[in-house]
Amino acid sequence: MKIIVIGSVAAGTSVAAKARRNTEEAEIVVYDQGKDISYSVCGIPYQIGGEVENLSDLTPRNAEWFKKRYNVSVFTEHKVTKIDAAAKQIEVTDLVSGEKKANDYDVLVFATGASPFTPPPFNQKYYDNVFQVRTIQDARDIGNFTVAQPKKALIIGAGFIGLEMTEQLVNKGLDVTIVQLEDQIMPPMDADMAFRVEEQLREKGVHLILSDTVKTIEGETSVERVITTNDVTIEPDIVILSAGVRPNTELAKKIGVEIGTSGAIAVNKKMQTNLSNVYAVGDVAESFSVITGKPIYRPLGSTANKMGRIAGDVMTGGNLEHRGVLGTGIFRIFDLHVGQTGLTEKEAKIAGYEVEVLYSIKPDHAEYLGGKELTIKSLVDKHTGRILGAQAIGQNGVDKRIDVIATAITFKAKAEDLFHLDLAYAPPFATTKDPVLYTGMALDNALKRNPLLTPADLVSRQLNGEVLQIIDTRSKKDFEKEHIEGAFHIPLAELRERSKELDESLVTVTYCNKGVTGNAAQNVLLNYGFKNVYNLSGGNKNYQSYLKMIDSKK
Repeated sequence: MKIIVIGSVAAGTSVAAKARRNTEEAEIVVYDQGKDISYSVCGIPYQIGGEVENLSDLTPRNAEWFKKRYNVSVFTEHKVTKIDAAAKQIEVTDLVSGEKKANDYDVLVFATGASPFTPPPFNQKYYDNVFQVRTIQDARDIGNFTVAQPKKALIIGAGFIGLEMTEQLVNKGLDVTIVQLEDQIMPPMDADMAFRVEEQLREKGVHLILSDTVKTIEGETSVERVITTNDVTIEPDIVILSAGVRPNTELAKKIGVEIGTSGAIAVNKKMQTNLSNVYAVGDVAESFSVITGKPIYRPLGSTANKMGRIAGDVMTGGNLEHRGVLGTGIFRIFDLHVGQTGLTEKEAKIAGYEVEVLYSIKPDHAEYLGGKELTIKSLVDKHTGRILGAQAIGQNGVDKRIDVIATAITFKAKAEDLFHLDLAYAPPFATTKDPVLYTGMALDNALKRNPLLTPADLVSRQLNGEVLQIIDTRSKKDFEKEHIEGAFHIPLAELRERSKELDESLVTVTYCNKGVTGNAAQNVLLNYGFKNVYNLSGGNKNYQSYLKMIDSKK
C-alpha cells in the first residue's frame, strides 16, 4: 500500500506517524509546498514578541528526522499540481528546480490546511510592510522587518491571532490599532463577554475601531496611510492581516471531492471523503458539533492532530472515529485569560434551544491567598438540564474551569452533575465551592426553583414597558452610588420585615453586587409566597457592564 499525504504541518504528519505505527508494510510519502514541517502555528505570535527565544523552537522536527524515526519520505518545497483520481496518480512540481514528476498512490490524504484571507483593498497589490501570521516563513519575514523597530502597527481582524499579535506588539512597545469589521472583537463569543476583553484592550492603550474596515490605501510599495469606511485615518509602519482563514479545497474540488456546508471538505467520522481511499484532515476538513451533531468548521491545531491520528489509523486497518468538537478555545490578552467551550448563548438560540443563562462572578481561588475575580457565563437547556456551553474570563484558573466543563459537556452532563463533581480543593487552587461547582448548583436551582434574569432580558423588559418590582438588596452606600433605575432599596437583613411593602402579584427581580445576596433575597420572597421572582444573574456589576457595552455600540 502506498499512502500519499498532501501537507506536512499538524494533521499531515500525524497521519504519517500513526499509519507507520500501525504497519511497516506501507510506503508513506508526504509533500508540502513550504519549507518547514510539523511546526507550531499557534506559537508564532509569541516568537515574534520574544517570549519564544528561537524560531527553531517552533520547528523541532524536519524531513530527515521523520525519515529516521518513521521511515516516512517528506518532500518540502514540492507542490502537488494535478491529481488523476481514476488513475490514482498525482503530478508534483519541485519548486526549487521546476522539475515535474508523477507518483502513484493507493490512499490519498488532503492535509492542505487553510490560507489566511486577504481582505480588500490589501489584495490588490503587494506591500512590503503587510504580513500574515500563518507560516514559519511569515514569522521570519516579520522578524526581519521589525529589526527596523516600527512604531505603529495596524491589525486587521480581532480573532485569536489578531489579539495575540496585539498583545505581543504592545509588549514590544508598539502603538497598536485594531480594525474589526464586526461590532465586537472575537465574534465567536457572546458580545457581553467579548466587551470585557475590549475594556482590557482600551486600558492597555490599544485603539479599537469596530464596525469598520479599510476602504483605501495610500502608498506605492509600502502602506503609508489607510482610510476606513468611516473616514478614520491611520498611518501604520507595519500591518498584520488576521481576518480569518479559508480551507484550501481547490485541489480536492477538481477531482470531485464533496465540500461541506461550512466550506471545508466534508468527511465522515473516519475522515473519509465521498471518494474511495481519499481522506481529508486538519484545517481543510469539516468537523461536527458534539452537541448538535451538525457540521462546523473549527481550524485548531489540537483538532488537526486528532483528525490526522484517526485517518492514519483507519487507513491501516484501525477503527478510530472522530467524535466531534465543542469549539473549545482559549487565549491570553495581557492580564486576562479568555476561554470558551460549547455553544454560546446566541448559537444556542439559533439552534432552537431554550436556555437558562448564569453569570458566576467568583474568585478563582481563596481571596486570602490572592484569588482574583473569575467570570463564567454558562448556559443549560431548560428542557433537559444538559450543559450547553460556557465562556470564562479571569486572570487565573480559566483553563481549568473550561476544560472541566468541556469534559462534562462531552459526556452529556446536566447542571446538577457539575455540582457533584469531586474536584481538587486547597486554598491556593480553588475555593471550597469551586466556580464549576457553583455554576452547576446555581443552574440546577434556576431550572427547579430560582429562575435567573440576564441584564439583556431585564433591559428588554424595561424598554417594553413591563411593570417590574426591582429590589436592591445591597448596602445603602452601594445603592446611593449606583443602582438600577426604578429599584427599591431593601437590604437583605430588612427584607423579611419589609416584605409586606411589596406586591406579591408583580414580577419581582432581586439583585445585589454579583448575585449571591440577590439569590438569598429571592429565596426569602419565594418562601413568603411570591410566585414570580427572578434573581439578576451576575448582579449589579454584570448589569452595569451590559449598559456600558450598549452605550459603547451607539
